[in-house]
Amino acid sequence: MHSGLEGRRILVVEDEALIAMVIEDTLREEGAEVVGAAASVNEALRLITENNGPLDAAVLDVRLGDSHVLPVANRLAALGLPFVFVTGYQQADIEVHRGAPVLRKPFDTDELTAVLAGLLRPR
Repeated sequence: MHSGLEGRRILVVEDEALIAMVIEDTLREEGAEVVGAAASVNEALRLITENNGPLDAAVLDVRLGDSHVLPVANRLAALGLPFVFVTGYQQADIEVHRGAPVLRKPFDTDELTAVLAGLLRPR
């Protein structure tokens, strides 16, 4: 287990329970701490605000029901925290954060791990 995620605190924002569980399990297997799994924008913003300890990164589903994850991405960017978008859509409306990596669903969990590790510099 040398993915670069060991001990890292990662927020998961995903409204599909099965996908959220796969992401959480993958992160935990790599030694990361899952700060929370938010299924809505409000829940994600609350977890960022009320977090007990610093976040290191986040995994953001672009669409959360009828909402867009952009307010969460904006907040993370303002805090200087890296994130990766995941989406099932071909055209994801994320131009303002075009520098952030985007993984298309279904994605390989090894790819997710590699992208997150690339976003996080060694401590």
